[in-house]
Amino acid sequence: MRYRDYGQTGKISALGFGCMRLPEIEKNGKWTIDEEKSTPMLQRAAQLGVNYFDTGYYYCHHNSEAAVGKALKPIRDQVLISTKLPLWETKKRGDFRRWLERSLKELDTNYIDYYHFWSLDKQKFDERVIGWDMLGEARRAKEEGIIRHISFSFHDDAATIKHIVDRGEIFETMLVQYNLLDRANEEMIAYAASKGLGVAAMGPVAGGKLGAPTGLGGSLTGKAMPTYELALKFVLGNPNISCALSGMQAQEELLLNAALASGEAPLTEAEWKQLGDGLEQLKRFSDLYCTGCNYCQPCPAGIDIPALFSAYTYHNVYGLSAQAKSMFGEYLKKSKSFKHCKDCGVCEGKCPQHLEIRRELERVEGVLWGL
Repeated sequence: MRYRDYGQTGKISALGFGCMRLPEIEKNGKWTIDEEKSTPMLQRAAQLGVNYFDTGYYYCHHNSEAAVGKALKPIRDQVLISTKLPLWETKKRGDFRRWLERSLKELDTNYIDYYHFWSLDKQKFDERVIGWDMLGEARRAKEEGIIRHISFSFHDDAATIKHIVDRGEIFETMLVQYNLLDRANEEMIAYAASKGLGVAAMGPVAGGKLGAPTGLGGSLTGKAMPTYELALKFVLGNPNISCALSGMQAQEELLLNAALASGEAPLTEAEWKQLGDGLEQLKRFSDLYCTGCNYCQPCPAGIDIPALFSAYTYHNVYGLSAQAKSMFGEYLKKSKSFKHCKDCGVCEGKCPQHLEIRRELERVEGVLWGL
């Protein structure tokens, strides 16, 4: 296993184990962790050199923390455990400590290596974390030794990362969405790293989307390469990423990912940049180059144009047709379709790519209906 500096907090394995998809058993409407499968898998990960395990109170029907704590207890001093404060559940000052103690109890441990402010956004950061002095509480817990490092996870607009990093001076690491198909946070990942934070990437294979077999590897590299391998190498090729955090449900996934994270350096920085540029070129020279800028929104007829074109890109550019079909289904549930178009042309007047959107709406919906 390869190891990297995790900001200034020490070394972390290039592959982290995301524990939100552990195998479960459902009986009479009650869910439990299948410990006969999960415990050997978690312990095997540690044997393979994975030292970072990320969990959360709500994962796996509220059972993940306890299962992780139980499985790793015999090797607790050899691993790093990360869990999170559910900010949306905090209602008043003092709730930080209550949730921290709850996680300590669930994990059956005396300390948490990385305690995250979970799914932090600007409003919760300003109103609760700063307003209720949660950073002060986190600092005091660290002084007590029950938190080793103070972190945050993030799902908001990328620009908010700078606001959080600049004001949250005690943050040491950040967990953020990043993969080959979603690079929205790339600039702010570099910014956080420049400020000394360690950065872990969640969703390196886009929630399993990049696990599907496609010709994307061949298109971008000129040689046969499974899509999941391409995806993991891309994330680990970013010099500002310390760890690719992957949710794994089976030993086979673990062995595959561990082998990739243990092999030669995934990509040089130049190769990583070339791969990213190559993906942009593929998109640019496709028959529909929508950048997802959203300038065409709102549509007077209520059509979510970027969502529709994004589904088409998954099919046309990435070869992820099953995912495109699923995205199209969600689009139809939430958005008006081409048949509702008022033919006003407002969208086309605002499109930086000068797309013939009205014509493309009809054509693209036709393609996606046929999947």
